[in-house]
Amino acid sequence: MFKHETTLRIRYAETDQMGYVYYGNYASFYEVARTEMLRSTGISYRELEEMGVMLPVTDLTCKYYQPARYDDLITIVTYIKEKPLVRIKFEYEIFNEEGTLLNTGSTQLVFVDMAKNKPCRAPQVFQEKMEPFFP
Repeated sequence: MFKHETTLRIRYAETDQMGYVYYGNYASFYEVARTEMLRSTGISYRELEEMGVMLPVTDLTCKYYQPARYDDLITIVTYIKEKPLVRIKFEYEIFNEEGTLLNTGSTQLVFVDMAKNKPCRAPQVFQEKMEPFFP
């Protein structure tokens, strides 16, 4: 299993009239977290695209427990619990500074060969980066 933490400060523009984070912004938080998680392995989305592989989202789930508010510092804990091959599933937990669970969710992405526009296995270099987490 691979686990990573990312912190973000909630900006005013991300909140609604009630001062709560607008529900649609959680998908963006997930994107930031998974991008930073991948970057921490030494390979980025950009590098995958340069290799001719894109990662479109095929599934998104999101469960709200408590609202995040303007100026909160949130921590997004991201997990990859299964070794990625053709698909990669990210699971998320979002906490506020007090450690209260605010939100959980997941996204599933598929590796797609950009030239063929068809699903493919994760690039070998990516598989090698994941190997230490899935012995």
